[in-house]
Amino acid sequence: MANKKVVVAGATGLVGNAVLRHFGRVGGAEVVALSRRKPRKLYGARFVPVDLADAAQCARAAAELSGSTHLVYAALYEKTDLVNGWRDESQIRTNDQMLRNLMAALAPVAALQHVALLQGTKAYGVHVRPLSVPAREGRSEMYEQPNFYWAQENFLRELQQGKSWHFSILRPVLIVGLAMGGAMDLIPPLGVYAAMMRESGKPLDFPGGAPRVAQAVDVDLLARAIAWAGEASSARNQTFNVTNGDVYTWENIWPAVADALRMKPGRAVPLSLVNESPNWVEPWEALRRKHDLVSPGLSEFVGLSFQYADYSMRYGHSESGPPSIVSTVKINRAGFTEMMDTEDMFRKWFAEAHASRLLP
Repeated sequence: MANKKVVVAGATGLVGNAVLRHFGRVGGAEVVALSRRKPRKLYGARFVPVDLADAAQCARAAAELSGSTHLVYAALYEKTDLVNGWRDESQIRTNDQMLRNLMAALAPVAALQHVALLQGTKAYGVHVRPLSVPAREGRSEMYEQPNFYWAQENFLRELQQGKSWHFSILRPVLIVGLAMGGAMDLIPPLGVYAAMMRESGKPLDFPGGAPRVAQAVDVDLLARAIAWAGEASSARNQTFNVTNGDVYTWENIWPAVADALRMKPGRAVPLSLVNESPNWVEPWEALRRKHDLVSPGLSEFVGLSFQYADYSMRYGHSESGPPSIVSTVKINRAGFTEMMDTEDMFRKWFAEAHASRLLP
C-alpha cells in the first residue's frame, strides 16, 4: 500500500492529465483523479467524478479523499469568450469557489502534507500590459488586475495558518502537451490547421501576426516540477516560475513546427483560426473517416483552443510585441533544474498525436 495518496483536481485537463501520467510512470503513490468527465487515460489512477463547482458533489466525494497526502489543484473554469473571460467577475468567483468546495471536503479527512496550486504569467499582467523583463516571483502585480489567482492564493494561505502542511504555487508560461477539448492547448488547433492546409495542397503558412519573444514549457516537465515541489523542503510555501529554459518567436520555430507536422513551411499569411474553423467541421469529419482517427469531432477535439492559438500567435497584430520573459533563477536555485528545447517539445507532441491517431 502506497503511503502517498495524491489527489489530482482537473484530471482531464492538460496539466492534470500530465500529473496522472507522471505518477503512473514513477509509481509509489495512490492517485485519485477528480474531474467531471473521465480522462481518456487514467495511468493507474482511480477516477472519481465530481463537479468542483457543486459543493454537495464535493462533500459526497469526501470518502474517496480520505487519507490524502498531496493535492495537485489543476482545475480551471474558463468562459466561452476565453481571453475576455480572464477578467470576468463570474469567472473569478467560480474558480475561487471550486477550490473552496474541494478543500471543505478534503481537509477534514486528509493527512495533508502538500498542496500544489497552478497560476501563470497572468499573475504578472501579461494579458493586459508589457511584462517587467524578466518577471520575477517577488514582483507579482498582485491585486492590480482582477484575477482568480489572488482569491485562491489568499484562501489557501489563510487555511494553511497553523497547519502542518505546506503549499507551492507554480507559474508556468505557455504550456504545450496534448489534451482534447481544452481551453489552452495548441497541439489540436495547430494539428487541425495543418491537416486542412495539407488537404488543400498548400505548405504550412504561418497564420499569426507580428512576433514577440516568449517562452513555453513542456507539460511533462511541468508535471515533474509539481511532483518535485511536493517533496522539496526548499519549495515549501514558495512560488516558482516554470519554463523550458529557452526563448522563442513563432516565426523562428515555425520550420520545426512544420517539419513535426510533416509539411514544408510556407509564408506568413495571417488567418484567424477561430474565424476559419467553422469551415473545417465537415472536412475534419472526412479526415477522421479517411485516416481512421480516434480523435472526436472538431469542437470536442479543440475546445476553446482555436481562440488560444490566435491569441498566442498574435493574430491581428502588425507590430512586434513586448517580450514575455520570466526568470527561473528561483526554482533553479531551489533544486529543480530541468530544461527542454522548445523545438524538441513541439516535435515530441506532434509525434505523439500522430502515433495516437489523433492527427492524420
